[in-house]
Amino acid sequence: METFHIILIILAVVVLWVVFTYNRLITLKNRAKEAWSDIDVQLKRRYNLIPNLVETVKGYATHERELFEKVTQARTQAMGATGIKEKGQAENMLSGTLKSLFAVAENYPDLKASQNFVELQRELRDTEDKIQAARRFYNTNVRDLTIKTESFPVNLIAKPLGFKKMDFFEVEEPAAREPVKVQF
Repeated sequence: METFHIILIILAVVVLWVVFTYNRLITLKNRAKEAWSDIDVQLKRRYNLIPNLVETVKGYATHERELFEKVTQARTQAMGATGIKEKGQAENMLSGTLKSLFAVAENYPDLKASQNFVELQRELRDTEDKIQAARRFYNTNVRDLTIKTESFPVNLIAKPLGFKKMDFFEVEEPAAREPVKVQF
């Protein structure tokens, strides 16, 4: 009879551990999904700002048609991208075209002085900062989920319960990766 009680206690502990672990994994997964939703909101805000920015620049730089088309195409691709890796690649392309747009804007002093352009530039910068913060928050949650699902003994039940590895949202920032050039 005493052996039966010991087995029953061990079984109860194992069941409680599985339930606790499952609930913890669900919490981590939902936090990562919520964090992705935050990124998505900021990306949509960015997508909504871009047409206004392009129209403002068009008013001053009418002969930059090819650049406007590239920005519009990159925006469309970014909006249509599915999956985190594809979204990251599309966002890299969009960021590059926006940098080109701002570089062209430097050639037009009247445009740089335009209150509308300055305000759109400020809003886009603010949005970029929010995207960066949301990306860090998302990647932190994905990291926590990955650590939990790959750690022993949780890894023994994570996969059978359907928990899969989530991708990090990585956006290349080439300027941050290049060495600083110093000239005297």
